[in-house]
Amino acid sequence: MKNQQICDFIIFGGNGDLAKRKLLPALYYLQRDDLLGRAGRIVAIARTELETGAYRQEARTNLEQRLPAGDFDSATWDALAEKLHYQKLDASKPEDYARLDAFCREGGSTAKVFYLAVPPTLFPAICENLASSGLMNDESRVVLEKPLGNDLESAQLINRQVRAFFKERQTFRIDHYLGKETVQNLLALRFANRLFEPIWNSGGVDHVQITAAETIGVEGRSGYYDNFGAMRDMVQNHLMQLLCLIAMEVPGSMDADAVRDEKLKVLRSLRRIEGEAVSHHTVRGQYEAGTVDEESVPGYLEGHGTRAESRTETFVALKAFIDNWRWSGVPFYLRTGKRLRANFAEVIIQFRNVPHSIFGTDLRHNRAANRLVLRLQPEETIKLMLLSKIPGVAEGIRMKPVALNLNFKEAFDIPRTPGAYARLLLDVLRNDPTLFVRGDESEEAWRWVDRIFAGWNDSGQRPLPYAAGSWGPDAADELIRRDGRTWGPPAEVSL
Repeated sequence: MKNQQICDFIIFGGNGDLAKRKLLPALYYLQRDDLLGRAGRIVAIARTELETGAYRQEARTNLEQRLPAGDFDSATWDALAEKLHYQKLDASKPEDYARLDAFCREGGSTAKVFYLAVPPTLFPAICENLASSGLMNDESRVVLEKPLGNDLESAQLINRQVRAFFKERQTFRIDHYLGKETVQNLLALRFANRLFEPIWNSGGVDHVQITAAETIGVEGRSGYYDNFGAMRDMVQNHLMQLLCLIAMEVPGSMDADAVRDEKLKVLRSLRRIEGEAVSHHTVRGQYEAGTVDEESVPGYLEGHGTRAESRTETFVALKAFIDNWRWSGVPFYLRTGKRLRANFAEVIIQFRNVPHSIFGTDLRHNRAANRLVLRLQPEETIKLMLLSKIPGVAEGIRMKPVALNLNFKEAFDIPRTPGAYARLLLDVLRNDPTLFVRGDESEEAWRWVDRIFAGWNDSGQRPLPYAAGSWGPDAADELIRRDGRTWGPPAEVSL
């Protein structure tokens, strides 16, 4: 950061929920770690009439409430507050952009990052006005928050609208899962170590599981969520990106396009789930009333703002295949849902057992053996499950699964990790798009997902009900059980 170009960081929607929950805390941690540089301004943009002093006070109160106990530091805040500014702006009024341009010129920075933490319907007006006002140049970057469409057609429209003003190399489509330490460690694990590569294929891997489970419901997002659901909100982006990083071939380098080219090949190799395959390879559900963390909670249809006859899915489970040489015949099981029994996200690589046991143990039934578990949240860990002899002199060799653990907090003497958004915001400032989604990636993921939606619509089937506090519909267990497998052992979940 010392030698890189200084940027003004301009947040449209700077007084909104995302800015308060994610962006301001991320910027605070970057300031704490001396990664924001000595110049450049952070400009919050919103329609509300507000002075910079009042905005700074609101931002401070927000951070004091949201940061973990002991993390708020007055010296760090004072340094960040000097960079924080507020500008009132109406996205549809070109004259407001002229005032913003005059304000930015006072700061002296030529490069600007425009973070669009607003609905996509505002993207065209914002991009056009940025261009016509002179705020944009070849050094400018734009960060796009999801939802980037709700199907292939709308995603293509958004991409065309943005590309009319920003080149692809200037466009950063953010997926916060890609900023998680464990996800980045997946790349290091695969491509910096020789240990796994010989068995990271259909010869060594029995199957892969990707799970993102939440105990919360839709909370205050029912209006948004009812138009998107679990498939659009989680599968099309977060889970698909994880699948790509697990399955991709070794790129020629860590160059952004080299990495993203390999991810795109995975998406194009995904076997389409359409027609009758939709009913065999997918499960969708919707939570009903139940008990979560010993508290009674209402069902999805009882939530405020939800349509009474809504068919929006709050749970999805899929069985996918990648039709290429490396992964031919290996099933990838994906599941995500709200109001489930535990809150966690993890990837399980289940390796094949040895072809013959010389220890008198039927290893086919030992589901914990030869398993790599990458936990993304709530804690970030990597665990390799192996079979080991139980110590002692009893007759015969008795076996037990044991874990080799990498816990980031214990392994590295570093302060609290700042989180995914901090890493991704820093990469935007560095002008490094490696951990961001390219337009063709996004569109290819939508192309795959749209076929599943078409199958659901053609069948007219409603989502299957499941009780809040459960693991989802019974059909999700049956999806994997009929292949002689089970979802990750509950013992590996911190309940």
